Amino acid sequence: MFAPPGLDPAGRPLVLLGMEMRKHRKRANLSQERLAGIIQFSQSLVGFIERGERTPSQNFMQRYDDALGSGGELVRLWAHLTRGASPRWFRSWLDVEQEAQALHSWEPLYVPGLLQTEEYARVVIQGEPGISAAQVDKAVTARIERQAIFTRAGPPMLRFLLDEGVLHRPIGGKKVMRGQLERLIEAVESPRIGIQVIPVAPGVTTGLLGGFAIAELSGSPDSVYIESATHGHVTNRPEDVDAIHGRYDVLRAAAQPQHVSIELIRKAEKLWT
Repeated sequence: MFAPPGLDPAGRPLVLLGMEMRKHRKRANLSQERLAGIIQFSQSLVGFIERGERTPSQNFMQRYDDALGSGGELVRLWAHLTRGASPRWFRSWLDVEQEAQALHSWEPLYVPGLLQTEEYARVVIQGEPGISAAQVDKAVTARIERQAIFTRAGPPMLRFLLDEGVLHRPIGGKKVMRGQLERLIEAVESPRIGIQVIPVAPGVTTGLLGGFAIAELSGSPDSVYIESATHGHVTNRPEDVDAIHGRYDVLRAAAQPQHVSIELIRKAEKLWT
């Protein structure tokens, strides 16, 4: 759709994006150093992104595009490459997320995508049978770019419920887990993000069959996303929404308060040190 001629959409998305960015910069006769000064990011970060070694944020791409007078072409390419990496059945949920005033999420097995570090996300995505290295790169990029929702104008309220087992499941090893739990602790510094942990001891079974998320929309019925073993399901059918709300209420009632939950996360983080 937005991919310029000659770009192979099946290739590594960050490398393809970096190549196109570098071509535009050279066409504008700007060095990396000069461009970095204009957009107020470090030259090293510009270099990493142009080589496809780092994932650019939406803010970075917008400044880069503006500095080169690209008329939004590079931002559109960035959006195309990252969105195209998501499964078709998930793209409708991406639209819902962008419109949501509040999101409520439950995860029994791993950290929700909106809170994952790049390293953690890569390990999770690599677990998909038969996935190629190029597909992993594209999916990781798409997952991390979803997190731009935190920096948009008027970000939603976000409430996450996690099973305590998520803190102790060794995804990626000690370094990856330590970084991921540090990310959770940093996240709750925002007044718009809440995280509560459901302890293992009470033996709560509601929600063990899979994760889900609820999106509250202005002027529209709530929508829900329900995970399954092969793909997710997005719906706003009243009976489905009511059923998910009921499960969420039970789980929320069993969860520790946030200050206690953060202490549980801190203790788990020390175990991964």
